[in-house]
Amino acid sequence: MDPNSELLERRKQALSTNQASVEKRREKGLLLARERIEKLVDPGSFFEIDRYALHQCRNFDMDNKKSYGDGVVTGQALIDGRPVYIFAHDPTYLGGALGEVFARKVCKIMDLAKQAGCPVIGLNESGGARIQEGVSSLAGYADIFYRNVFCSGLIPQISVIYGPCAGGAVYSPAVTDFTVMVRDQSYMFITGPEIVKTVTGEDVSFEQLGGAVVHNETSGVAHFMAEDEEDSFWYVRTLLSYLPNNNLESPPFVANEDSEPESMQELDTLVPVDPSKPYDMHKVIEKIVDRDSFFPVAESFAKNLITGFARLSGHVVGLVANQPKVLAGVLDIDASVKGARFVRFCDAFNIPILTLVDVPGYLPGKKQEHMGIIRHGAKLLYAYCEASVPKLTVITRKAYGGAFDVLGSKNVGGDLNLAWPTAEVAVIGAEGAVNILYRRELVGPEKEQKSAKFIQEYRTRFANPYVAAERGYIDDVILPSETRQRLAAFLNVQQNKRIERPARKHGNIPL
Repeated sequence: MDPNSELLERRKQALSTNQASVEKRREKGLLLARERIEKLVDPGSFFEIDRYALHQCRNFDMDNKKSYGDGVVTGQALIDGRPVYIFAHDPTYLGGALGEVFARKVCKIMDLAKQAGCPVIGLNESGGARIQEGVSSLAGYADIFYRNVFCSGLIPQISVIYGPCAGGAVYSPAVTDFTVMVRDQSYMFITGPEIVKTVTGEDVSFEQLGGAVVHNETSGVAHFMAEDEEDSFWYVRTLLSYLPNNNLESPPFVANEDSEPESMQELDTLVPVDPSKPYDMHKVIEKIVDRDSFFPVAESFAKNLITGFARLSGHVVGLVANQPKVLAGVLDIDASVKGARFVRFCDAFNIPILTLVDVPGYLPGKKQEHMGIIRHGAKLLYAYCEASVPKLTVITRKAYGGAFDVLGSKNVGGDLNLAWPTAEVAVIGAEGAVNILYRRELVGPEKEQKSAKFIQEYRTRFANPYVAAERGYIDDVILPSETRQRLAAFLNVQQNKRIERPARKHGNIPL
């Protein structure tokens, strides 16, 4: 056969798929691996690598079950003109199960991404390790995990889950920076419902065990929940628009003359005078950052803490904010872990951290203590102390106790610490403080009158931003409507902040 003709024939074979599997996927409205890649990346930019790879396994009649590509499509592409490396599981071949050659292809892509300094994206739909290849498939997973860890903090790693992923197929996404799942389509679990029933006797569905809702709202394993596959592509492209290619670059600057939020003056009256009344911190965010630029991360998990990316006069910032509408914005275990992971990602990729504080403290109680609020709460403290990017903090109202310290205070390395006139910086709230400080005086028939007097005196003396400002713990007390201008001006100068830290292998974060 003519060499060119042979090449074209082999290329045709590499693109062919099991028609029965294809038809089943079409009936379910599912895309094929290459279709997912083509829809995600810039048109015509995908360059496939290792399309002719074949496994070498001879067990269990695997000699007669070979297919070019070995169940995974790998290559390089562009997204919005920026380079990425990408792999997509092909469940039409052996259910997307991972074997030795499959793993080798993924590892090659990750190595290329690391040395080129660009993001790597995994489109996952796999049943786990290929049983027919035994320990070789397990070793293949370990090779991928190893690269996940050593790419961490060097290049962004993004995982998208498109179907059932079990066993080893979930650990790699768990180590990556961000995970996108699709509602009513994506599932992640260590072992499937059948094994769970055998081992524990629990009768549980795919959705109940590890669906997109479970991992976005309850476990926090996933960060985004797409409504369908097309929506998942939007999430990945939008996320990448806020991220640098690698840890040596700055995030993309987007100049926009029409970025001013509308009605910034509304900030001056947004926070209720009554400290017990809630308000929506999202409204504060909308009036500070560039118009329509806020992109929430882990929006459905630990809703008492808001995390996400935004732009401030074109500069990307990572935003952490208490949400007074949910649990009064208190820090609990889930919020602490969510915030810590987000802060550490921002620090790794040169993204300044903007913190909006309205926090009554850490959540007390037997359940939180027994589940380790001390250890988990310390993760957030560690993350803020460790971060060397610019840290800008605004106290909108309450900043009580250890939570004040943790959330970007001056003493954990805050570079700019501002407060609104409504700010209350104290060890505890006025009511609690009075009950402790004046418990001997609060007796008799005039108890309520005395309590009200002491509370007012305490608020006047301590529950305000001026005592902290006098001591330099707050850099300035400003009108809320001045916030955006002050933050943008400071960030414009401090965006290239550099800190020299002592040489060490790594710290020991309280995991």
